[in-house]
Amino acid sequence: MYTDSQKEECSASMGEAMQIMGSKWTFWVIGELATAPRRFNELRRGLGNISTKSLTDVLRSLEQAHIIHRQVFATVPVTVEYSMTDKGMDFLQVYYAMQGWGEKWKGYDIQVQGDKT
Repeated sequence: MYTDSQKEECSASMGEAMQIMGSKWTFWVIGELATAPRRFNELRRGLGNISTKSLTDVLRSLEQAHIIHRQVFATVPVTVEYSMTDKGMDFLQVYYAMQGWGEKWKGYDIQVQGDKT
């Protein structure tokens, strides 16, 4: 059993995590950056139908949360590359666990509903 203070601490921690990861595109961006650093347009192409504004917002949010690192190279034109930080790499354990859970239960609700008819 959890004590009230443990429940409060858990709720606060989960709330903080959900605030960081709450965007629709956050997990997709993390998935793209999990394998290698990417430039903005590489990310945009890899994500398909994300708008420039949405991608910019997600990248800024993840950078502020220290999940990703933004590195600017002094080239002409300026080159910007995004990569995972240690904090972001640590989150990949959660990311892959969620991916495994999704694979395991994919189609379950459809099967259960189909069994009821």
